[in-house]
Amino acid sequence: MERLTSPPRLMIVSDLDDTMVDHHNDPENLSLLRFSSLWEEAFRQDSLLVFSTGRTLPMYKKLRKERPMLTPDVIITSVGTEIAYGKSMVTDDSWVEIMNHKWDRGIVEEETSKFPELTLQRDCDQRPNKVSFFIDKSKAQQVTKELYQRLEKRGVSTILEIKIIFSGGKALDVLPKGGGKGQALAYLLNKLKAEGRLPVNTLVCGDSGNDTELFTIPNVYGVMVRNSQEELLEWYAENAKDNAKIIHASERCVGGILEAIGHFELGPNLSPRDVSDLFECKEDNVNPGHEVVMFFLFYERWRRGEVENCDAYIASLKASCHPAAVFVHPSGAEKSLIDTIDELGKYHGDKKDKKFRVWTDQVLATETTHGTWMVKLDKWEQTGNERKCCTTTVRFISKENEGLVWENVQQTWSEESEMKNDSNWII
Repeated sequence: MERLTSPPRLMIVSDLDDTMVDHHNDPENLSLLRFSSLWEEAFRQDSLLVFSTGRTLPMYKKLRKERPMLTPDVIITSVGTEIAYGKSMVTDDSWVEIMNHKWDRGIVEEETSKFPELTLQRDCDQRPNKVSFFIDKSKAQQVTKELYQRLEKRGVSTILEIKIIFSGGKALDVLPKGGGKGQALAYLLNKLKAEGRLPVNTLVCGDSGNDTELFTIPNVYGVMVRNSQEELLEWYAENAKDNAKIIHASERCVGGILEAIGHFELGPNLSPRDVSDLFECKEDNVNPGHEVVMFFLFYERWRRGEVENCDAYIASLKASCHPAAVFVHPSGAEKSLIDTIDELGKYHGDKKDKKFRVWTDQVLATETTHGTWMVKLDKWEQTGNERKCCTTTVRFISKENEGLVWENVQQTWSEESEMKNDSNWII
C-alpha cells in the first residue's frame, strides 16, 4: 500500500468462494479474468483490493495455484481472524493480539465436543483463533443458542468471549468475539484513516452468512451477488432491504461486482475482455497500465486465433515501438522488440482449443522522468494446467501526437512460476 500517496479512489473488499471465484458456472475462469483485466487496467494504480475469506491462509494459497487470482493488497482469512499485507503476506501482529484477547481455544474445543451435532472440519480448516465445524442446517439455530450459553457460562470464570457464525448452509465457526469479517474490515478502515489513507469509496461483496458483518459497516456500499446463500438473503430482507447502499445483484459472482461498480458509479465497469476491437479502445489520458493490459490481452487472442490473422495488427504493434526498442528474454538474450513482434505473426492460432489464457497482475506505473514511464507487472500464461509467470518491466516514452512508445521490455522468471522453460516463451 506504500504506493498510495493519497486516499485510494476505491477499496473493494470481496469474499472469494462463490463471490470472486465462480466454482459452479465458470470452468474456464472467464469471470475472474474479466475482473482481473478491469482491475489492473483501471483501478490497481490508485485503489485497494482486499480479499476477505473464510479460507485459512494455506487454503487461500492453494486456491491461488488453481485459479488466475490477482494479488490483493490485503488478505483477510479465517473468517476475519487473520490479516496480512501485500505479496509477501506480512502478518498484522496487532490484530493477532486483539484476537488472542479473551480467547481460549482449549475451552472451546472442550465444550463443542459435547455436541454430537457438530462435526469437526479438516485440520487444514482449523486455525489458532477459529474452530470450524459442519452441522445440519436444521439444527444450526438450536445448537448455536445452546453453545453460546455453555461458552458464556465458562467465560464468566475464564474471561472467554466468543462469536458463532453459521454460513454456507452447513458451516459453523467459533471465533473470538472481536473476530469476523466485519470487525476485521472496521479495524482496517481505522488503520487507513489513522494513516491518512481512508478510501474515498468502499464496496463490500459477498454471498453467504459469514459475509453479513461486512454489510453492517457504516458508509460502505455493498453487493450481494445473485447466487447468494439463503442466510444472507434472509438477513438482507430483515435488516437492509431499505438501504440504498446495498443491492442484490442480478448477475452472479464477478458479474454482480461489476454491476455494483456501475450501479453506484464507483468507476468504469466495462472490462477490457468485453471489448471486441482492442485497437479501438483508446485512453483519453496517458495510461501506461492500459497499454500493457491491452497488449497482453491481444497476445492471448492472437494465439487463440480469436482475432483475424491480419498484417495490419502486427504493423500497428510495430508502429507503437521505438525503432531501437529492445526486448530482454527471460533467458537473458536481447533482441529487437520489433523483430519479436514480427515473430509473433507465425504463432497466430497456435493455442486454439488448448485452454490458453494470459493475465497480468500488480500492474504499477511510475513516471521516472518527464515523459518516461516504467511499468512493472507479473505476466502469467496458462495452457491447460501448466502455468508460467514472468516479472516484467516495460519502459515507455511519451511523444506528442504519437502517444506512448514502447522502448524496452525486460522479463525474468518469477519465483511463483511453476514452469521456467525458455524455449517456448515468446514475450
